[in-house]
Amino acid sequence: MSTVFNFTFVPWFRSVAPYIHKLRGSTVVVGVAGEAIEAGKLPLIAQDLALIQSMGVHVVLVHGFRPQVNEQLRLKGHEAQYSHGMRITDSVALDCAQEAAGQLRYEIEAAFSQGLPNTPMAGATVRVMSGNFITARPVGLLDGVDFLHSGLVRKVDTEGIQRTLDMGALVLLSPFGFSPTGEAFNLTMEDVATSVAVALQADKLMFLTEVPGIRVETSDPASDIDTELPLADAKRLLAALPSATQPCDVAFYLQHCIRACEAGVERSHILPFAVDGALLLEIYTHDGIGTMVVDEKLESLREATIDDVSGIVAVIEPFEADGTLVKRSRTEIERDASCYTIIEHDGVIFGCAALYPYPEAKTGEMAALTVSPQVQSQGDGDRLLKRIEQRARAQGLKSIFVLTTRTMHWFIKRGFVATNADWLPEARQRQYNWNRKSQVLVKKLS
Repeated sequence: MSTVFNFTFVPWFRSVAPYIHKLRGSTVVVGVAGEAIEAGKLPLIAQDLALIQSMGVHVVLVHGFRPQVNEQLRLKGHEAQYSHGMRITDSVALDCAQEAAGQLRYEIEAAFSQGLPNTPMAGATVRVMSGNFITARPVGLLDGVDFLHSGLVRKVDTEGIQRTLDMGALVLLSPFGFSPTGEAFNLTMEDVATSVAVALQADKLMFLTEVPGIRVETSDPASDIDTELPLADAKRLLAALPSATQPCDVAFYLQHCIRACEAGVERSHILPFAVDGALLLEIYTHDGIGTMVVDEKLESLREATIDDVSGIVAVIEPFEADGTLVKRSRTEIERDASCYTIIEHDGVIFGCAALYPYPEAKTGEMAALTVSPQVQSQGDGDRLLKRIEQRARAQGLKSIFVLTTRTMHWFIKRGFVATNADWLPEARQRQYNWNRKSQVLVKKLS
């Protein structure tokens, strides 16, 4: 049993470690919809946020309270009013909002103050601090509709929030703001979270919501979630959608994610609170679980440097172990680092290939073409091959060749032709392992 556990735990931990390292010291703004708290998810959310904070991430938590305010209004026999996707906050609704915010702040602080018993964070101390960090202004009149005490964020006390985060505290914000004259305004969680993320230039803005994310554009309503949406594509999608009036509308959270990315926040996420551990899955796994809007594709194809050697070793080691690749020493990889091209995603290397030129024969060997099993069948192998071909042409080479024992069909599909070992450049023939009996495949470069 322990052997099976080791085989599952060790690879998992190794896959998570780069994200833990990368996110240490970063700032994440998390907007939690009031529906998540109404659904009883607060204890698990608090547990996950405590875990994230314990790994060195600065956390700002902004809670919503739509259903809680509506419930207070219902108890008072007062109807909720909306227009343009925002609440019209009269004096009764403002009182209800203040009551709901006070109750929710109490519940959230209590959730973090219990030491999180019977959880992996038992005994952890999470200091939660709130304050008058938001200055607001009235929405005013829109198309003849007076929004009364509904407001928008005018200014964020960035210095005060940052100082609080630097003290090691989790910052808790309610969707309330005050004017310089002390007038209270009811804000939206989405506006507060986005404004704070922009003001802090946070590394991530994450909305934990009732929607699972943005679905891939198909006619099938059950299609897969689009886990990574470039900003340009997100803007085109938003332009084609009707204006959002309800939180379940696709455009409702997407518009805020776009606004954040356009203003310098690197990544904005839409996550389903119905999935246990959604925050952890999104932050610490490659594909995540919801939709991430990003200013540009996080996947980067570039030439390697000496600093990439450890990542290259980690990618190719499993394939060396099963005999797919010839074993290379770390010293050899360090010596030849400039020969490698890598694919990295969010700072983690997931694929590589090397080009060893033989200028006298006008050819070059493509070696160690490897793509991590986590991201195979996504076209990364083809992208690496194309880049190696480009590098070969730039060096004046007329062909490239590979030696393989298992993947010849993949190369043949991409224009390689089988030949015998006598074709190899003389210098490469001297290194050819006749016992391994690798097939030699050549591709002419146009």
